[in-house]
Amino acid sequence: MNRNSKLITKWQEEKALQRFQMIAPLQDESLDPEKRLVMRRMIAAQNELSDKTVKRYDDAYRADGFDGLKPKSRCPHNRGALPDNYEDLVQEAIQLRREIPSRSVETIIEILELEGRAAPGVLKRSTLQRHLYNEGFGSTHLSTYLEARKSSSKRFCMPNRMMLVQGDIKYGMYLPIGKDGALKRTYLSSAIDDHSRMVLASRFYDNQEEAIVEDTFRTVILKYGAFDKCYFDNGSQYIAKQLKISLAKLSIRISHAPVRSGKSKGKIEKFHQVVDRFLVEAKAKKINSLEELNKYWEIYLEEHYHQSAHEGIAEYYRSLGTDVPASGITPHQEFNRDSRPLTFIDTKVVTEAFLHHENRKVDKGACINFQGRKYETKPSLIGFVVEIAYDPMAPEIITVKYPGIEPFEAHPLKIGKYCAQKSELPASMQKSEPETSRLLDALEKRHAEMEQRRADAISFGGYKKEVGSDV
Repeated sequence: MNRNSKLITKWQEEKALQRFQMIAPLQDESLDPEKRLVMRRMIAAQNELSDKTVKRYDDAYRADGFDGLKPKSRCPHNRGALPDNYEDLVQEAIQLRREIPSRSVETIIEILELEGRAAPGVLKRSTLQRHLYNEGFGSTHLSTYLEARKSSSKRFCMPNRMMLVQGDIKYGMYLPIGKDGALKRTYLSSAIDDHSRMVLASRFYDNQEEAIVEDTFRTVILKYGAFDKCYFDNGSQYIAKQLKISLAKLSIRISHAPVRSGKSKGKIEKFHQVVDRFLVEAKAKKINSLEELNKYWEIYLEEHYHQSAHEGIAEYYRSLGTDVPASGITPHQEFNRDSRPLTFIDTKVVTEAFLHHENRKVDKGACINFQGRKYETKPSLIGFVVEIAYDPMAPEIITVKYPGIEPFEAHPLKIGKYCAQKSELPASMQKSEPETSRLLDALEKRHAEMEQRRADAISFGGYKKEVGSDV
């Protein structure tokens, strides 16, 4: 059996994520059996699958979590059968779906073939459907958008904490960052509880990469536990595959705001007005480092925002016919008085869910290349493809995994000042300076033993001759 076959493959994770996104609505525990059955059949119809198939996915997820949705290890079909212009065909398919949202995938394929954009039989329904879904233009997405357009613009919030968490990124102030001290834009990544308006995690970063969003939501889960669902816009950081996989592993669903619909993100946009007021104060304070900015931002949140009455909370209770105290209700009060218990997850499980996984081949020096640096592994892995796991916020330490070997941490190799710029051998394979010649030592020892034997033989021979002459 080839041990490489046990390595995690990208296509299995992608397929599991696709299946999770499909059955995510069925994970709502408030659904009664009848409504769950109706929803399952609707999902099956929308995805052109049988009800049994969707039920099988749902059962597999409930039994084994995210891993239960991964297909059995095999080579994905038609991997190399896609035409070179497939990405262009997907964009054309998106345009056709935009024009008439009710168009089926079969009709879209037929149009593309009739227009001569695709050869007959090249486009497969399941493959194109998957690409449309990943781009946010599946039938489920579009029906959600249409319903959102029909809904009232009246304020709404979830009835309990940790049912829905909203996330977004906002531009911050310029600060001297880096060794050269050049002014660089900062970015604030935040996560807010939809019900209480409590800020669960919020921090300024020196970039707006996908990793800062992952760091924000990992912080939320470690501090407050799991939540049911999160709500994002369609920015590249929020549609990233790694974020979807990490949250899916923790049974957290994702929904996205309709395109160009600012009012659907009212709570987070209102919160950004609070951020603007803080930034004015931060400039007056003459803050000049990222650490200092985050320090005062944390103080501002805890001592001002969380302790100030929130009009949105009061409006929600008034709409329910409930009296609100004259002093109002603060986000901190609303979050802490909620009766819904927090559901905490083991730290190791959360950490593993947010790790990035990649494959690397071990070179002749028992090293792997990662982000422009070399990391030492083990001589026994030379020539094999290993899986590495790392935290994007701390990529200097990676964990190497391979079937049959205990996972271990790999660290960057250090190259001396006067060393040639070539691959270093691991310490276990490097030539060491000998203190002596073990061969010559062994020969010397044997020679001494032989000399001693000869001396003993001569001495015994002389003794016999002397004894003989006396006789």
